[in-house]
Amino acid sequence: MNGHRNSWLRRVGLAGGVALALLASGAANAAETIKLGVMGGAEEEIAEVAKKVAARNGLDVELITFSDYAIPNAALDAGELDANAFQHKPYLDAQIKARGYKIVPIGYTIVEPMGLYSRKVKAIGDLKPGAKVGIPNDPSNGGRALNLLAANGLLKLKAGKGLVPSVLDIAENPKKLELIELEAAQLPRALDDFDGAIINTDYAVNAGLTPAKDALIQEPRDGNPYGNFVAAREKDKDRPALKTLVAAYQSPEVKEFLEARFKGAILPAW
Repeated sequence: MNGHRNSWLRRVGLAGGVALALLASGAANAAETIKLGVMGGAEEEIAEVAKKVAARNGLDVELITFSDYAIPNAALDAGELDANAFQHKPYLDAQIKARGYKIVPIGYTIVEPMGLYSRKVKAIGDLKPGAKVGIPNDPSNGGRALNLLAANGLLKLKAGKGLVPSVLDIAENPKKLELIELEAAQLPRALDDFDGAIINTDYAVNAGLTPAKDALIQEPRDGNPYGNFVAAREKDKDRPALKTLVAAYQSPEVKEFLEARFKGAILPAW
């Protein structure tokens, strides 16, 4: 009698173990996977923290890294990514105007105040007449650079140009600065060739520059209109997995990481 009972218990135990294994397998398979495009370096580090937070909420995030701003939106538009997290609104607006992308922002991530860097002068007042200053060659970041120069009295721009003025909108250039437009990613490597260069913070940090210490001038932290965000195809903007991703970026863990790792160079934008 006891032998039959023990045999029955073993069968029940085995069946229960199989059931639990199947449930565990099903739970593992239930985790949704998305592909997220980010810039390599500092922004990838931030994405890794968000990835860990998302994993705890059942979302597996595969990071695809890029080194050129021009590629992540093309990859998203082509369906090679589910989302990207690298750009601000003026940049996306310019890309949509040029390429017709149906891409929308779905949640803020970080803001990276742009700065002017130099290895030849210690203050903007030391820039000599005719100094060579590198700026990004894409319309949104180039306009951003011009606005930074104007805000610090180095240029005067025509009225009404907003966030995207071009070099054709310079009304006054009292120091006759020679503005040299170059791909944003190339500016840190070309810094020695210029008297100064305005560099996006992710590229500056990746090149070993410390914005708080090395930037001669910087955009304001508060009210900065260049907050980065997670972007998705318009048809996917309400996809639950992407809402989980945004929540992961806007988590206390990411905020704490930004404060500890970047010490004010990269800030929360939410």
